[in-house]
Amino acid sequence: MTRQWVASRPGASEVLESIDTDVRPPGPGEVTIAVRAAGMNPADTKHTRGGSADAYPMPIGYEVAGVISAIGPDTQIASGGGAVGDEVLAFRVAGGWTEALTVPAADVFAKPASLDFPQAANLLLAGTTAADVIRVTRASGRDTVLLHGASGAVGVSVLQQLRPLGARVIGTASERGADTVRGYGGEWVAYGDGLEARLRDLAPDGIDVAIDCVGTDEAIDVSLALVADRSRIVTIAAQQRASAEGIPMVGGAQPESKAFRDSVRQRLIDLAAAGQLEVPVARTFPLADARQAAELLESGHPGGKLALVP
Repeated sequence: MTRQWVASRPGASEVLESIDTDVRPPGPGEVTIAVRAAGMNPADTKHTRGGSADAYPMPIGYEVAGVISAIGPDTQIASGGGAVGDEVLAFRVAGGWTEALTVPAADVFAKPASLDFPQAANLLLAGTTAADVIRVTRASGRDTVLLHGASGAVGVSVLQQLRPLGARVIGTASERGADTVRGYGGEWVAYGDGLEARLRDLAPDGIDVAIDCVGTDEAIDVSLALVADRSRIVTIAAQQRASAEGIPMVGGAQPESKAFRDSVRQRLIDLAAAGQLEVPVARTFPLADARQAAELLESGHPGGKLALVP
């Protein structure tokens, strides 16, 4: 038996419950992971706010890091090899807010020694999302990129993935996030009244690409005003505006995005292993305090990534 957090019914952090559940032994092509840290992402509780009643209780958490405790017959993990005792990370999984779980070996990778467990457990959801928006916008070193929400988890990964390309990135954030934006190679600008004018002053030759990680009307309106080619504006959060304005929106459930994100997992792990992709973790919580941690996550101001530690 293991402890696992689930959503008992549609809702946000208030519907989270800790239950006892069995850990299924791994079959061929599966491994069991003793979880050392579970990543936390806004999607974890966003996806519990609707759906049919038969989807509940719904396990929570898409990424974990830990140690292989059992491995199925004739099985290798995605990065090759794999044995009991190996340190690994896994994405995408279902029900990561737990002490242990059995998952497909194809979603399990060797953990870089340079990352601790909370960092490794938070690498891939944000990292693959960032890679996906760069793909969709075709951002390159010749571009000036406007990045809304640059100090958030996805924004920080975008900054780091664009930096080697040589792109100029102007990132919006609150004053509290200014040092984060600058620290990862971006030019900080405060969001709020007058944003379009400030951006025109900063980039008189124009903006080529806009990446929206926040979903506000301001982010979409300013992007539309400054970027001539709407196919080079992308949002991960403003579904209704994207549909109305004819701009791309990406999400992990879209078949093309899912396939791409799965394909870049090892590349992002290699970047992290080489010290080229950092994961700023603001705080860890005991697994027993998952509801409190989820409340901080839902506040929109966690100050960095959060992790649950069994």
